[in-house]
Amino acid sequence: MSDPHAHTHDAHADHGHGDHGDHASHGTRGSYLKGFFLSVILTAIPFWAVMTGAFKDPSTAALVVMVFAVAQIIVHMIYFLHMSGKSEGGWTMMALIFTIILVVITLSGSIWVMYHMNTNMMPMQAAADM
Repeated sequence: MSDPHAHTHDAHADHGHGDHGDHASHGTRGSYLKGFFLSVILTAIPFWAVMTGAFKDPSTAALVVMVFAVAQIIVHMIYFLHMSGKSEGGWTMMALIFTIILVVITLSGSIWVMYHMNTNMMPMQAAADM
């Protein structure tokens, strides 16, 4: 008679990773601290720039804040979400790229449509005079 416990599978042994050969690191304390300090710096610099009025032109200030925001997103993706070309066999990065492409197409198309509708619409006064 065989041992009934010989073929049991511990559901918690793989921690949800399956057996896909994916042994991506979940980060170390040092990498989390590095990500945290980068996030603090990437938040503090634009905050300081806006609060002190370092940029006279609001458009320049907005552009600088957006650049720091993109850098902040990248830091979070690398240090906290552990996204890289190696994680999940590259599928995580492919899904991210696909999502970014869809968002860019949707936003740019919406802005284009709204701009042209605003440009080509008849003014309200001209419509009232008809």
